[in-house]
Amino acid sequence: MKTLSLRGALLVLATVVVAAGPAFGADSVLDSLKKGTPELKSAGVLTFGPEGVLFVADPLGATIFAIDTGDRSASGTGQPKVEGLDEKLASLLGIDAKQLLVNDLAVNPLSGNTYLSLSRGTGPDAKPALAKVDRTGKVSEFSLRDVPFAKVAIPNASERSRKEAITDMAYAKNRLFVAGLSNEEFASNLRIIPYPFKEADKGTSGEIFPGNHHAVETRSPVRTLVPYDIKGETHVLAAYTCTPLVKFPVSDLKPGQKVKGPTVAEFGNRNVPLDMIVYNKGGKDYILMANNSRGVMKIPVEGIDTAPAITARVSTETGGMKYEKIDSLKGVVHLDKFDNGHAIILVKNDKGLTLETIGLP
Repeated sequence: MKTLSLRGALLVLATVVVAAGPAFGADSVLDSLKKGTPELKSAGVLTFGPEGVLFVADPLGATIFAIDTGDRSASGTGQPKVEGLDEKLASLLGIDAKQLLVNDLAVNPLSGNTYLSLSRGTGPDAKPALAKVDRTGKVSEFSLRDVPFAKVAIPNASERSRKEAITDMAYAKNRLFVAGLSNEEFASNLRIIPYPFKEADKGTSGEIFPGNHHAVETRSPVRTLVPYDIKGETHVLAAYTCTPLVKFPVSDLKPGQKVKGPTVAEFGNRNVPLDMIVYNKGGKDYILMANNSRGVMKIPVEGIDTAPAITARVSTETGGMKYEKIDSLKGVVHLDKFDNGHAIILVKNDKGLTLETIGLP
């Protein structure tokens, strides 16, 4: 029987470790985070990155925070439904429900827990907070005290419309895609920030053609966006106020440059898109988009690569890519993908706020 020498045994062990790869070792994105208390001036849009890292936009501070939630495994298989969520959140924060604002939500894909960004108060002195709803429907505050975090400042953020300095963001392929308004003449801005953070560049100024306005637009902010691969190339699909859907190849988004994105759909004037996700059902991809006056739309993505750009005034209310209105979903103000078959939605009606899980239509 042969035995390994000590040197041989160490070589074998090293080979096994390298082959297995680090769980949270030297190459982990968690290594870029330092423990402390992030000082947010506001809590805006949210999105999740790798290993349970939650990105929190602070538009008033023109900063994005990456916060380790420590939330990396599912506890149960529940699909939450919480009625009277505004009352429960207000009670946690010690305020009246009328003084509460829910700014966004994001589902942690590792655990299925839902995180919400909040404002204590509705005026300029409102304080930021974060909350969590687990799969059982339990509501708790997520403390920002002594958490591992990193941050990156947004250069040239709009001073006149600081609340719109960061209007949406999404994570894909080690990059954070960020939309907002800048101080540039072409104010509408898209940035690509590598993660782990180093610094953010000036971003790309966007020019679009809204079919209902019949004029080139450079100041309208992106309200919601998703990264999406078309023919193997990553694009940003961006929905703007009043309500054009525009596609930008990521390869065109160069720092300090101006880019014109083709409008592939017009979803109606006097309407604001609130949130959207991409999902697959029956082997086909769809966008699910919530709007403030046109309800929830299901938009087939098939054919977006060859969809003609809208370059002239749309005489009807909508134009370009077709959509189906989901009449059963009313009052949806925020949504996110829960799993491959379900979404989490936040519904606002005369009874307050309800968080619930729905099947993807």
